[in-house]
Amino acid sequence: MTKQVLYLTYPSGTRSDLEFAMRPIEQLQQDGLLLKSDTVLPSVATLIAGMPVRGSWWAHPASHAIFRAIDELASRRDVVVVKLIGGKDTFVYSRLWPELLAIAAAREQWQVSNLPRSALNLYKRLLRSGELEASGSDARLLESRLLVRAEQVHTDAGHHEKRLESWERWLERTGLPESSIPSAQEAKDTFERIYPGAKWPWRALRSGHRRLFKSGAARSRR
Repeated sequence: MTKQVLYLTYPSGTRSDLEFAMRPIEQLQQDGLLLKSDTVLPSVATLIAGMPVRGSWWAHPASHAIFRAIDELASRRDVVVVKLIGGKDTFVYSRLWPELLAIAAAREQWQVSNLPRSALNLYKRLLRSGELEASGSDARLLESRLLVRAEQVHTDAGHHEKRLESWERWLERTGLPESSIPSAQEAKDTFERIYPGAKWPWRALRSGHRRLFKSGAARSRR
């Protein structure tokens, strides 16, 4: 089933900042998910530009409007941003938070397989503290595996770092009822029905592990 994408179609000179801000949230409320930028699936950049944006949306004439819409969504209390589809920033609407948490907190094989010791140590520190600031490849890897919730922050020293939060801390902070959380498989099925064929991390990483195993087996037979 093809998803309806709510493109902006206002005649030149009639649109307003409010209209720019409202259309992405309508799409997000409709699907429950929305990417920041993508050329195939619904995204903020596509909605604002009126067509898929190839390359960096920062170079697009509508970049300022795209930035405002992204900032508006990211600041909403009923929206969370995670690296969900294809490793890209994906907005998740609150009605799908139980499914998101079910997947993120499952700690399945695709999440923990082949993690470097340094990333595991960082993860253990986070589980003890609930929240910490970090930078580098370990923080990015934990975020891409959905083991942590992350947001970029500017430090007092002017550096860019990730503020990492454990999903247990996030659950407490949001007040999400644990009784509402489905099984991880039910949650993945829900997401895959929304965007069939999307690059979900549990499928991409599982496929990568199979290819690695097959290539290793082939070498052993030589």
